[in-house]
This record gives sequence, C-alpha cells and structure tokens, in this order.
Amino acid sequence: MPSEVINSVGIDIGTSTTQLIFSKLTVENRASSYSVPRIEIIDKQIVHRSDIYLTPLLSEDVLDAEAIKKIVEKEYEKAGMTPKMVQSGAVIITGEAARKDNANLVLNALSNAAGDFVVATAGPALESVLSARGAGTDKMSLERGVIMVNLDLGGGTTNIAAYDRGNLLGVTCLDIGGRLIKTENGKITYIYSKIKKLAEENGIKIEVGSLAEVGSLRKLTSIMADILAQSISLTPKTSLSAPFYTNNGKELIDLSKIDAMTFSGGVADFIYHPESSEGNMFKYDDIGVFLGEAIRENQYFKQIERIEPAETIRATVVGAGVHTTEISGSTISYAEGYLPIKNIPVLSIKETEEASSETIISSILTQIPLFKPEGQIEQIAISFSGLTKNSFVDIQNLAEALIEGTQEVIKSQFPLIFIIENDIGKALGNALNVKLKNSKPVICIDGIRTLSGDYIDLGEPVLGGRVLPVVIKTLIFNS
Repeated sequence: MPSEVINSVGIDIGTSTTQLIFSKLTVENRASSYSVPRIEIIDKQIVHRSDIYLTPLLSEDVLDAEAIKKIVEKEYEKAGMTPKMVQSGAVIITGEAARKDNANLVLNALSNAAGDFVVATAGPALESVLSARGAGTDKMSLERGVIMVNLDLGGGTTNIAAYDRGNLLGVTCLDIGGRLIKTENGKITYIYSKIKKLAEENGIKIEVGSLAEVGSLRKLTSIMADILAQSISLTPKTSLSAPFYTNNGKELIDLSKIDAMTFSGGVADFIYHPESSEGNMFKYDDIGVFLGEAIRENQYFKQIERIEPAETIRATVVGAGVHTTEISGSTISYAEGYLPIKNIPVLSIKETEEASSETIISSILTQIPLFKPEGQIEQIAISFSGLTKNSFVDIQNLAEALIEGTQEVIKSQFPLIFIIENDIGKALGNALNVKLKNSKPVICIDGIRTLSGDYIDLGEPVLGGRVLPVVIKTLIFNS
C-alpha cells in the first residue's frame, strides 16, 4: 500500500512570543502483503517555521485576538497551505497568556481560522510533554539509557518533564519565567504577584515605578533558580517552592538521580549562550537574562550534565506540530459521514473494572453524570484496554455490556465512540452493529491508549480508510 502524507500545524501563543510550525507526517503500512497491517508514521518533516512574533496584547490582561489571527493567516500563506489542507495539529496558549481574560475566545477564533481539525488545546501537563519532545529530551534519554529532565523556561512559567530511558516519569509546571518582572527605560513596570511576595519574604525591595537594580534582581532570580532546583530534586524541597506550582498543581515525583538535562524556551539561550545578551541584562526589558544567568551559575544545576537540544525557543511549537498526532490501529470500524470529530472528552474504564460485564456497566453508569454539564449527555468517547477480550464470546459479551451501559448515549443524537488499546476495534464494531441492528452510528478505533480527563480528536480516514489520525490532548484549556 502506498504511503500517505498528513499536513500538521502547531500554533503556540506564549507569554512572550507567538509562533507556528508546519509539518508533513508520512503514514505507511510497514507489514508484508500477507501479514496483518501495521500502520506507522514513518517520517516527520518540518516544512515551514514562522517568524517569532511578540505576543500581541490589547492590555496587560487581554490578548489581541485579531492581531493573532492575522499572524496565523500570514504564516499559512507563507507556508503555501490553507486551513482545509491541514489534517492534524494543535493550537496551544501557554504560560501567562493562558490566564488572559479572553484566552478562550482567542482559542475559538484560531480554531476556526486555522482549520477544522486544528484544535485549541493547552494545559501545563501537555505543554511539558510537547516542549520536551520538541527538544528531543525523550529521544536522548532513550538513546543514552539515562534519566533526563527538560525545563522549558518561558515568559510566565517553567514546564518540566522527566524521562527514564525514553519513558515519561512525570511532569510539573511552576510560575517562574523571564517576563514575570518587566522593565522600561531602567524602571520596573510590572511584577507578578507571587514574585512580589517572594521578594518581600526575602528582604528584597522591588516596586513598580522604582529603578531596576541589577543587584536586587540577581538576588531574586538566584532564589528562583533554587526553587527550580528543588522542583527536580537537586536539593531538598523547602517552603519556598510550594506556592509556585501552577494552578496548585502536583509536584514532580522525587528523582533519586538525574543523569543529564536540557533547557528549552526563550530563557534557554541565556543559559547556553550568555554572549547572546550582548552584555545587556535588560535586553528584552524583563528578567529573562537574569534568570538564565542564575540557572547557569546555580551550584545545584552545575552538578548535572547540560545538553543543548536542537530546538530551544521553538521546542513547544515543534512538539505541537510534530508530536501530537498518533495513528489508530488498522482493525477499526466507523460509521461514514461522522468524521472528523474534535474535542471529545474521554470516559475511561479501568483495567480492574473490565473483569466482568457488571463492573463494566457500573463504571460507565457511575461516570456518565460527569459528562452532563447542562443535564444533557454530551458527545463522549469510552476508552478501555480490552487486553483480555480476544475470543468471539468475550467480544460478544463486551458488546452487550457496552450497549447496556451506554443507553443514554444510544438515545442521544451522538454516535457511539469506543477507544480500545487492544486490536479488536473491527470485531467489536461488527458485534455492536449486529446487536443494535445498525440503528446507531458506531465508531471503534484501536491501538490507542487514553485516560479519563483526556480529550481526543478523530481525523478523516487515511490510507484508503484503513486508519485514522488521532490527537490525544491531556488537559484541555478551561474545558
């Protein structure tokens, strides 16, 4: 079977900068003619990198949606693409920008302007993974057989992902970044509330309107570097770090050993290339240069091997454009005319709950009320492993349990959607269609693993309808 190319775009609207990246993902059946199809993404090629724009703002708390939309349209034209040509990708609003008053409106506008399948996603967990994958930290960890951590230092936040031999150990995010203090003509014009409190608690006097003193800012960013060191277990945690986890998020698991680390984001250049600031500590009218210097000179960070990734400031957008898409298994079943579908919340059945028909039904019925925000069922996807359901009888019983548990969905206008890890999508789809007498649209895809709290997008079929592009999104913004 010939290969097929999927166009993908990543759009990253950050605290400081906005950028896009366009990629081509090549999909191919790698199995022999007489084997079960094995569909893989065999090549990922970046075809256009946008300029790096300062994120347009109307005020301190409002993004300039129209200006951002114009940037997107301009870069689509430069890339020689139209929204209809794009089948995959993500729009993410990151860091401080995600907390702007009109962030959701911007996401909705961009989703329409950028393409039907390009969807608005964000969240610290997703951003941490995308920036690390864009930096290549996961790949280096696998190739070296070591534990590696990537710190993506942006304007408003630091996203962290840790890998052990290529396997994700965990993620976290802290409100530490280069634009949390802003300056103009040598004076401080903005101080983020948590940074203001940190300065006060440590006897550092900084005020909006006062002179930006190099000594004070060096002392403050040195403490910020210590907090980051604590967050990745380079030094014991203190009360300093607790308030800085974004949205009161979880800490990273304790890492007994880190073999190497990478840095990405706008501050990374000042860590790897101190000469890039040209001796001007206020090059970008913020504390980015100070923070980079503080991390570079920090006694704890100096103990760990520092590797410069191929992508630094573009790591997140590369991750969004290249690493969001997965490919379903080839043993799938779907009703015609319902794809693509985007932003589908996932109801996940735990493996322990797959033991019997009764526990499967109970799990679905217990969770369905969570997906009725206005008292009415919304479109959902039900996911489970299916790893123990391989015989004809197993699949028949599974189909009956799923039908009983999803009566509310069956009575709604939405299709039944099932996401299965085991390669039983086609068999289960056939069983459901027979038992429902083809009265309800059914979509069963396999080869995909999701969790409760994830959202997914299902793209239009490729390779003659044998597989679907799938975007899995962990933590959708303001969902």
